[in-house]
Amino acid sequence: MDQPDKSVKIPELMMGVKNRAALSACKDHADGVYFSIDRFSLRARACDITLDDLNSFVTDVKEQGMNAYLALNTVIYPDDLPELEDVIEAVASSDVDAVIAWDPAVITKAVDAGLRVHISTQANVSNWQAANFYASLGASRVVLARELSLEQIKTIRQNTDTELEVFIHGAMCQAISGRCYLSAYILGKSGNCGECSQPCRWGWKLVGEDGSEVDVEGKYLLSARDLCMIEHIPELIDAGVDAFKVEGRLRDTRYTSTVSRCYREALDAYRDGTYGREKAAGWKEEMASVFNRGFSTGFYFGVPGPDGMYVEQDMNVSVVKRQAVGVVTNYYRKQGAAEIRLMESGLEVGDDIIIEGKNTYLEQKVTELRNDDGPARRAEPGDEVGLAVEDKVRENDRVYRLEVPD
Repeated sequence: MDQPDKSVKIPELMMGVKNRAALSACKDHADGVYFSIDRFSLRARACDITLDDLNSFVTDVKEQGMNAYLALNTVIYPDDLPELEDVIEAVASSDVDAVIAWDPAVITKAVDAGLRVHISTQANVSNWQAANFYASLGASRVVLARELSLEQIKTIRQNTDTELEVFIHGAMCQAISGRCYLSAYILGKSGNCGECSQPCRWGWKLVGEDGSEVDVEGKYLLSARDLCMIEHIPELIDAGVDAFKVEGRLRDTRYTSTVSRCYREALDAYRDGTYGREKAAGWKEEMASVFNRGFSTGFYFGVPGPDGMYVEQDMNVSVVKRQAVGVVTNYYRKQGAAEIRLMESGLEVGDDIIIEGKNTYLEQKVTELRNDDGPARRAEPGDEVGLAVEDKVRENDRVYRLEVPD
């Protein structure tokens, strides 16, 4: 590629995290993390971080030299207002860098408390006047709607001084800016309150008025591919946005580790003048090895057509799967070893494994196994074995083997 303009600002890389394990997985790659606590989040299942734990978690983020952004981005109903007051008061006494919100109740309370506010993509900000409107309320940044093209983003950039953030990777929603009611209508679980059950990922049939089924060569008719913009980093930077956001707070920690590293390497390569098509294809291939629903460029280069959907397969299409193996029952720091109870599957020397818990993320090869008789090449389900580990693990951490099924 041509040498980049050294005066161009490299956008902040933001990763979604659900716990300390995910934080550890991206600490060497991301500039900031966005997360939620156990209330007022669009990812209600990402509840490992509680309000009582907020200060401690933010301290951990800051110790890694990263920015901490708290998502308070659900709909706020009248009965929620007293609890919201308590949350805002607690956040204002923490070192959180900004709250991500779109409900005016959260925005006004956060601004009044002296907090920086980033407007969530739920607000569907799609033009520069909307961006400036939120700035007039006290917001310092807006997360633009995912339905915008690159040219539209450039136009917004030219007409506002407000910081702009865009999604560059992760799940795409069937509804405009995620404002979906399908889960609430079908199951009584509102996506706008963080409880989306993702019926858009279910198998569906297209049936005509006469009762005949229409063959559409697939059954996952509402399932959009994931956004992936690793091959278009120069265009995104040239658009002048301030932050790149990766979706995936509820995905596994290996996803967080791999995706954050790939985008960090891509941004560094752009800065160094070494970014190119071959490198970008390599990063895309790496990210295809972790959880994904197939890739597309979303709305950046036009409204997606059939190629923006993945109707043939549900959920994860990665060829690399995580096979549950067992659980950590003890950790021996001085020996650099863990005791593992094998339950679902066996292990053998040379296997690629992940050990993961709320506070643990370790990816390594099995280099040594030991049983009561000494060193072993393989252990079977039901065995308890010693495993050499490269870092600290914790009791009840889960062990997974990475494999490519036949």
